[in-house]
Amino acid sequence: MEPRLDIVVPVYNERENFETLYRHICTLVRSPWRMTVVYDFPEDTTLMVVRPLSESDQRIRLLKNDGKGALSAIKTGFHAAEAPATLLLMVDDPPEIIEKIDAMVERMRETNSAVVAASRYMVGGAHHGGSFLKGFLSRMAGLSLHFLIRLPTHDATYATKLFRTSFLHATPIESTRGFTYALELTLKAYLKDERISEVPVVWTERTQGTSRFALFGWLGSYLYWYIWGIARYLFSGVSARPQGGYL
Repeated sequence: MEPRLDIVVPVYNERENFETLYRHICTLVRSPWRMTVVYDFPEDTTLMVVRPLSESDQRIRLLKNDGKGALSAIKTGFHAAEAPATLLLMVDDPPEIIEKIDAMVERMRETNSAVVAASRYMVGGAHHGGSFLKGFLSRMAGLSLHFLIRLPTHDATYATKLFRTSFLHATPIESTRGFTYALELTLKAYLKDERISEVPVVWTERTQGTSRFALFGWLGSYLYWYIWGIARYLFSGVSARPQGGYL
C-alpha cells in the first residue's frame, strides 16, 4: 500500500530512544506510513538500531543530512517527502503524541488543512515537565498569536506538526535556527489564507537522552518570526477578511 504519510525523524545519537519510538509508531499509527530517518554523520549511534530495522521493514529509509544540524535535517527530510501528508516527529515525542497521529491525518483529510498542529495549549491538551521558562514562553507565544491575530492554533511553536506536502514543497523555509521553522510555516500558511487546524495533545518531558532544544540560542529567531507574523497580519489585509481556516 502506498504511504499516505511521510514521517520525518531527525536524529542525533538517539540509540536509547529510537527503537521505542518505532515500536510506538507500529502499535499506535494505522495510517499507511513511511519513515525517513535523517542523520548527520555515519558514526551516529542511532544507525546501530535503525539499519537492522530498515532491513526488515521497508517503510524505514535512512537519509544523510544535506548539511548539519536539526533544521538542515528537517529540510532534507521534507524535500524527500512524497506522500500527501508529511509529519515532523522527534524521537522524544511521547506515545501520547504518537497516538494522535491518525487523528491529525484525518483532520487534514476532512478540512484540506495545510497545517494540522499538535496543540498542547488548546482544550484537552497539556504540557508536563521540562523547563518552566521554556513552557511559559511557548504558551504565551501560542496563545497571544491566537488571540491577537486570530491564528487558528493555540500552539504555533511546537515542532511536531502535520503539513500538506504540496504546501511544504511550495513554501521555502527561511528560518536559520533550530525548530523555528514550525512557527514560520504556520504563519506563512495563515497569511496565504490556507486552512489551519489543531488536535489536542499531551506532551511530557523526555526521561532518556538529551534534548536538542536550545532555548536561548533560538530565542531571537522565534522572536523574529513572532514579530514578522504580527506585522504581516496588520499590513497585509488578512485581518480584514474572514479566515476559512479558523476551527
